[in-house]
Amino acid sequence: MALRWYSVVVDCFDVAAQARWWAAALGWKIFYESPDEVVVVPQHATPEKLATMPWAEVPPGLVFVTVPEGKQVKNRLHLDLAPHTSDDRDAEIARLLELGATRVDVGQGGDVSWDVLADPEGNEFCVLSSREM
Repeated sequence: MALRWYSVVVDCFDVAAQARWWAAALGWKIFYESPDEVVVVPQHATPEKLATMPWAEVPPGLVFVTVPEGKQVKNRLHLDLAPHTSDDRDAEIARLLELGATRVDVGQGGDVSWDVLADPEGNEFCVLSSREM
């Protein structure tokens, strides 16, 4: 038996706003939407393409679900995002900040090669140094 990473579920107050924020941040699209759940997937993940992909190669999505409580402490799990070496990392960080991200200090210090940001509801994520793969 083989398992694959299917999705990351994000608890939030405003599922529509959070999903749209992450879709804009990643250049992804809304795949499914209801009042209490929104699914965001990569642009290339069309139903037709997904139907022909081997199970293990289907990319994971982000699922936003409504919860009544707010975020209390630092995430124990977070996403690491990385720009390609052909992209301007600082411009990507500026774009995320313009979309509504904020800089966060989780004790990372000033000598690290990544920046810690938070989405509009306070979920931390990192922007790593540029990567080839």
